[in-house]
Amino acid sequence: MIATPDNWPWHSFRPHELACQHTGEHGMTIALMDWLQALRDDFGHPMVITSGYRHPTHPIEARKSSPGTHSLGCAVDVACSGPLAMLLIEKALAHNVRGLGIQQKGGGRFIHLDLAPDEPGRPRPHIWSY
Repeated sequence: MIATPDNWPWHSFRPHELACQHTGEHGMTIALMDWLQALRDDFGHPMVITSGYRHPTHPIEARKSSPGTHSLGCAVDVACSGPLAMLLIEKALAHNVRGLGIQQKGGGRFIHLDLAPDEPGRPRPHIWSY
């Protein structure tokens, strides 16, 4: 099921934070949102979402040969750096994150978190850096 503004019980996040920045459409899975809220409760700090759902026509997704985890509604990017990034990674691992991407260079510092299933050539759990 997809999370929409009409079925939004996740008190730490607002629907517009997770909507596609290109189309405004909603597409996050309820499973990801439940997981994200539990992670946020355990993390104990605000989580600034820089990217949630991405419609297949979103410029980043349109360049891909197959749908990415954001377009499947099972991934978020969270602005985070330094000690809070370390804590978020620790908590995400404790919450059985399936995909963990780390970008800590330059001005766009974030942590990618996803619950994607295994993919051909990329079994999960998986960790990478940008």
